[in-house]
Amino acid sequence: MQHEITRTGPLLDSRGRLSEPGWARSPLPVYDRGAIRAPAFRIKEWDYYLVTFPGGAVAFTVADNSYMGLLSISVLDLENRSERTESVILPLTWGRLGLPADSRTGDVRAAGKGMAIDFRNDGTRRRLFGSMPGFDGGKGFEAEIELFDEPPDSMVIATPFEGKARHFYFNRKIVGMRARGYIAVGSRRIKVEPESAWGLLDWGRGVWPYSGTWYWSAAQGQVGSARFGWNLGYGFGQTSAATENMLFHEGRCHKIEAVEFHIPTKPDGQDDFMAAWNFTSSDGRFEMEFRPRLDRAAFTAVGPLMSDQHQVFGFFSGQARLDDGAVLEVKDFPGFAEKVRNRW
Repeated sequence: MQHEITRTGPLLDSRGRLSEPGWARSPLPVYDRGAIRAPAFRIKEWDYYLVTFPGGAVAFTVADNSYMGLLSISVLDLENRSERTESVILPLTWGRLGLPADSRTGDVRAAGKGMAIDFRNDGTRRRLFGSMPGFDGGKGFEAEIELFDEPPDSMVIATPFEGKARHFYFNRKIVGMRARGYIAVGSRRIKVEPESAWGLLDWGRGVWPYSGTWYWSAAQGQVGSARFGWNLGYGFGQTSAATENMLFHEGRCHKIEAVEFHIPTKPDGQDDFMAAWNFTSSDGRFEMEFRPRLDRAAFTAVGPLMSDQHQVFGFFSGQARLDDGAVLEVKDFPGFAEKVRNRW
């Protein structure tokens, strides 16, 4: 079942439960942190931007997980198979980072321990600023990137969690914005040009259980002369009303059903993230092989809290079928796929 939300209204009812689980093409549900009827320490809010360009990517995260905030900057070099991530923990934020209640507009300004991240969004264009003089052992980091030409459709989902009446995940992902600006690491300056650079937003708000594992993949670029990309994922809640799997072609969404990530394993049974993955779909509309290039891995454990992340960047080859039956042949298409385990 794929229930589409087609009218605007409050995300939560008076009891703090989802009013209408399902998916939408635009942010029709209205989020209000004050309507949540769950313990404050279970509230998780974040804005994550990923900008991809030939040979690399940069990512910015501002997250308010209530009992702690997180600022993060990542620079990835796919040609040399290297990456650098610097993160700052802000204790006991409890919503004070003031992340916007609406993904369409609003600014985010956060700083701490030598890192500053600034997202400015006036409803027309998104501007991303980041700075950290001590980045990568003192090389320093600076970036200024504008995202524009936002596609008309995006992925919006309101998902409940099994057995948790007041837990939910409300998420919007915008795939395939144009990007321009620059990134500087030490003496190296990378020009981000709209002919070859793309921006993605992962905007998440919700009440989460203590532990869980999720899978997420996204890609953006061009197939032939057409703008193309996707968002795939599961493990973010109970998906009987809808999955978050969606293709984007020329800015319009094409909804698909369940997609499974087949991650190879090593002889000891552990995931082999750098071997070739396969992706299959229940409706036969997304069949891909994924060849990894770089694993952005991070593991953190503090007392009862733990995060084990593998965001793997590489290249996809295979087929994707649009709503009208047209089949797109995809070869060496850049994107990522991740597996994340959290106790938070």
